[in-house]
Amino acid sequence: MQAKTNVDQMLAESFKNLALRMPIDKITIRQITDGAGVIRPTFYNHFQDKYELLEWIICTEIIDPVRTLMQSGNLKDSMVQIFCHMQQDKKFYKKVSRLEGQHSCERIARKFIMEILFTVINEKASEQKLARRGLTVGMVAEYYAQCMAFVVIQWTKMDMSLTPEQMADLFEYITTHSMDDVIAKMS
Repeated sequence: MQAKTNVDQMLAESFKNLALRMPIDKITIRQITDGAGVIRPTFYNHFQDKYELLEWIICTEIIDPVRTLMQSGNLKDSMVQIFCHMQQDKKFYKKVSRLEGQHSCERIARKFIMEILFTVINEKASEQKLARRGLTVGMVAEYYAQCMAFVVIQWTKMDMSLTPEQMADLFEYITTHSMDDVIAKMS
């Protein structure tokens, strides 16, 4: 992702303020630039559209701060940090989590998480072959990225009522136990 600049930050803050007051799909570039105190062409020097700006916000505020943890294979602490960062801007992320389709928060998070996990798994898999025939690095990375993104969205739908640590414990539990084990313990 591109580096932070003052203009990027101003555009992001303007977008976030607008998102708290109106539906994201109704926000215009003009409103974003007016709120940031820059002219429209400046926006397009930094982002193609408001959804690329949204991706930048999610990446710089949520994904980049946990990249090193994820790369070291520490998924539980990564999840705690993701939840903590989201909690700091709860109203915005609750609103963003309701977006659906190609610009959904879940899709954006899954894309960035998958890129990181693919690299991590690929490095480890090069040392040893994947244990099952037909199982690929991409498949494993996508599976866990989907799990992580799903848990994040579910947490926002639960009004972030569980602590980041509790939610990370749930994530760890469901990803380290078989479905049969989880169901057996629910009875």
